[in-house]
Amino acid sequence: MKILAVGAHPDDVEFGCAPILIQEVRNGHEARTLVTSQGEAASAGTPEERAQEARDAARIMGAAIQFLELGGDCHIQHNPANAMTMAREIRRFKPDVILAPHLGENQHPDHAAVGKIVRDGARLARYGGLRDLEELPPHQITSLYYYAITQVIVTSPELIVDVTAARDAWESAIQCHKTQMKTRNYPDLVLSRARTMGAAIGVEYAVGLWLNDPVRVASLADLRLSSRYF
Repeated sequence: MKILAVGAHPDDVEFGCAPILIQEVRNGHEARTLVTSQGEAASAGTPEERAQEARDAARIMGAAIQFLELGGDCHIQHNPANAMTMAREIRRFKPDVILAPHLGENQHPDHAAVGKIVRDGARLARYGGLRDLEELPPHQITSLYYYAITQVIVTSPELIVDVTAARDAWESAIQCHKTQMKTRNYPDLVLSRARTMGAAIGVEYAVGLWLNDPVRVASLADLRLSSRYF
């Protein structure tokens, strides 16, 4: 399986879904992070520093990393041109699964914009008649899921992933973003949320995902684990 995790800023994937990537890489799958800015508008850290922090974190996660220009931090727009650019990268990497920022617009505007760009790009990537993308063969992904970064999403996640085994590596990946620790204790913020999510399903740490499409099964027996705990 090939997994593509997209973030608007150099630390989004690390804060939101890094332990999922860590576990999937350990299971023999291939992961790549695609970062659509270098955090140019950040209160702390230069773009060069932040990009290097993301590279260091990707190494811990066992994932390849790529930076994609979509207008720059705080200037990313959900429009057809950016969706086409995203579709081109999807065709190049050919992922089975994509993880993207949640579409909720209650925090950094880049997060929701990138989530929508990924959603549209994944659809455009499969259309065979697009002249803009004719240099690459069409590609259809299997699943698109959304992850929360630091915001609290009002709706409950449809999938909850036990990430207890990846907890230590996850914290190490978060700690790579030293420039951002000057403004907030992000490890505590992120891990305390994961502990709360884990408690709901009877594990130590968990991460929630939101579906773009319904999960298809042939039998209820395919659903081997339940999040029902209380």
